[in-house]
Amino acid sequence: MPSVQEYLIANHERILAELIEFARVPSISTQPEHCGDIETAAQWVATQLTAAGLSNVKIILTSGHPVIYADWLNVPDAPTILIYGHYDVQPPDPLDKWISPPFDPQIRDGRLYARGVSDDKGPMLIPIKVAEAFLKTSEKLPVNIKFLIEGEEEIGSPSLETFVAENAVLLTADFALSADGAMWRVDVPSITVASRGLVGIEFTVTGAKKDLHSGRFGGAVANPLHATAQLVASLHTPEGRVAVAGFYEDVRELDSAERLALARLPFDENDFLKQIQADELFGEPGYSTFERQWTRPTLEINGLWGGYQGHGSKTVIPSEAHAKITCRLVANQNPQDIQDKIVHHLTQNLPSGVHLDIHREDNMALPYEIPETHRGLKIAADVLGEIYGQEPLHVRMGGTLPVSELFKRLLGMDTVFFSFSTADEDFHAPNEFFRLQRLYDGLTAWALYWQKLAVV
Repeated sequence: MPSVQEYLIANHERILAELIEFARVPSISTQPEHCGDIETAAQWVATQLTAAGLSNVKIILTSGHPVIYADWLNVPDAPTILIYGHYDVQPPDPLDKWISPPFDPQIRDGRLYARGVSDDKGPMLIPIKVAEAFLKTSEKLPVNIKFLIEGEEEIGSPSLETFVAENAVLLTADFALSADGAMWRVDVPSITVASRGLVGIEFTVTGAKKDLHSGRFGGAVANPLHATAQLVASLHTPEGRVAVAGFYEDVRELDSAERLALARLPFDENDFLKQIQADELFGEPGYSTFERQWTRPTLEINGLWGGYQGHGSKTVIPSEAHAKITCRLVANQNPQDIQDKIVHHLTQNLPSGVHLDIHREDNMALPYEIPETHRGLKIAADVLGEIYGQEPLHVRMGGTLPVSELFKRLLGMDTVFFSFSTADEDFHAPNEFFRLQRLYDGLTAWALYWQKLAVV
């Protein structure tokens, strides 16, 4: 029989073909018209888990999109890990920015381009294929594993908290190993040790009850677009600091050692600006780029719209204008508290002549940080060092993975991020891609991780 690594290498092309098949499914969790595609993707994952030889494969319904569970628990004295990933993807808009269609996967220059291929279908498929390799070559795994694959990560995992709370016994493990996340850079191995929390708000500003002719009524009534622009502008100082009262009052400031560690990370400002195609850096004064990205809270406008959007001109004063806000949070901020403070700010700063309606988003998440001494973290560092020939850096994540905080709060377990996507792979943007080499590196690494964990 071939070894696990020999099996994986021999099946590289088949695994890539399966990933391409998976990436064709437009499993967009935020759009109701894709509910059928969500079901297709869930069934595809369940079929893969069954084919790999795992036990108790189930598609479990929730109040939202289904969760897929599977396990293999046949080594009584070995650790048990809970493997997390998600099969849902972001919308592909704007479509005209894609070089090739987002759900017609294409390989170019050693990269597979498709929506969701890096976040999270490629990384999520890796541990399934590694389980298959062990079970096909030796009929057993080095450790006990449970899979939890969800379909709502891209909308904040709104059903996951209830699911985890109701299935705490089913999901019990020594720790979670997440296929979701990303390494910081492709040229430097890294391990994410912290992620920011999340809270959101959407608001609507209404003036007259109907759209008005701007010639006949302009200058006589308030314009909701003008009022919304004023509200949005009031949320920050000109220098980039959030102007909401009390926004920073619970933030844990970094100590000098933590700031020094971040300052030592390799960073080239010109390369960074070139990568994101921007002209200059901007943000809260007094902090470095890494500090602003990873350890400081933010308030961002994610959407701003109203009035005529079509070609040419339409001289109208719109009845409504809208905005979407999300905040990334850090220790020790509370999402509900921050949401309350933003609502108060918007209410107090509303211009006269208009009405404000606020929708509080439910997809909240607390920030998360894993202890530096965690054994799962140590194994991840050993594996990455062996594969890439250099010690991995410990970095933080500017984004949010709600599951890590849920696992800690509801199950008492930490989450080790072990994804092989990288932050430059344009997830959530047009032309998302996953490097083929990272797919193959991930297969090697996950197999090695399980083997090392078995002897710790």
